[in-house]
Amino acid sequence: MTWKLHACVYKMASPGELSGRVTSSPGVEFQVKPKRRRKERPKMPTEIFKGFYSDDITDEMLADAAKLFSENYGVWGTPPPGHHGGTPGERVKMRGSRLRSQCLPAGADCSYVSVTVDGILAGNVFACRWDYQGRQVCWVTQLVVHRDYRERRLATRLLEKLRDPDDEIFGIMSSHPAACIALSKACAGFELQQFMPLEFAREHAAAVMAASPITYVKDAEPRGLLFTAPSGGADGLVSAVNSNFFVDHDEPLAALEWLTARGLWPLGELRDGHEFLLVFETSRRRRSRSQSLGAQSKEAGRVFMV
Repeated sequence: MTWKLHACVYKMASPGELSGRVTSSPGVEFQVKPKRRRKERPKMPTEIFKGFYSDDITDEMLADAAKLFSENYGVWGTPPPGHHGGTPGERVKMRGSRLRSQCLPAGADCSYVSVTVDGILAGNVFACRWDYQGRQVCWVTQLVVHRDYRERRLATRLLEKLRDPDDEIFGIMSSHPAACIALSKACAGFELQQFMPLEFAREHAAAVMAASPITYVKDAEPRGLLFTAPSGGADGLVSAVNSNFFVDHDEPLAALEWLTARGLWPLGELRDGHEFLLVFETSRRRRSRSQSLGAQSKEAGRVFMV
């Protein structure tokens, strides 16, 4: 038996024909399914954390940090008569030189941790350390996260990188509940909303602050029911300081209202010109070298990346 072979000429369907169809001549058709494109996985952002000690913090870093603060911290509120502050509604601004004098006093043990996301400075934290009764204090002097990168746990992770294995006392003055919550999560192992050991602050907060090399911390006076009798005119404050920093409180008050309604906030109300005061002690916890700035030798390497 002899087989006769017929040559077939294949052509792609014209634009007017059904998509994916290939025709042959003479008179034979094949259905070919269109090739599915593999879905591209979303690109994960590149996050880089860097830490620096006092002597290695450059003017350029401070200029970038001041810009982050000026564009993302908040706006001025309305001060009382006779108080000289910023123009209400305008952004609170900071210069690098002021940042250095306020958060990095000469001779003090200070550090700085920043995080970039795809090359953009997304957040940073400054801290200062000093001794109190033979125990190391770590006080957060500034914590800022870019508004486009919030609700990603960046504040908590910045504070985790900041922590030194020898830190035993932590403190912060802030008008935003989120900053206090982030510090409690990162450095104490407890949820501030559920549990807050206030006794240490009651007995030691004033003395811890008085030992600080940071002027505005040293001069601040604790206010609230935690430090005065109920008849002392605390006016709803539990743990706070009168910092005379009259920034607009709309955003922190909205967060405070949500927390208070659910019984999740132990530090009381927020008044104009005041900030919350959070001071607590914790036991030392040894951390891996990649987790914290303080776990590294200052001589071996002053910058770390994760």
